Amino acid sequence: MTKILLATVAILAFSAPSFAQQDKTTGQAPPSGSSFYLAQDTTTMKCQIVSAQPAAGGNMKVIGMAHRTQAEAQTAMTAEKTCTK
Repeated sequence: MTKILLATVAILAFSAPSFAQQDKTTGQAPPSGSSFYLAQDTTTMKCQIVSAQPAAGGNMKVIGMAHRTQAEAQTAMTAEKTCTK
């Protein structure tokens, strides 16, 4: 009985990290290379593509996640409904 209990605990201990939720934080940078962000001005609600993540506490906020190419960011901007034209 003890062997089964110890085996169960060991299996749970090694498998628990695989059940952890992936953190998809807004504005998370891609693993390598340059990144492009869809940034929205909080006062005018207009969006633009920037190559550096806007600083926290400013008047710009990141919409969505970081994109590997400018074309991906452009596609995301056209699909974004919160941006004013």
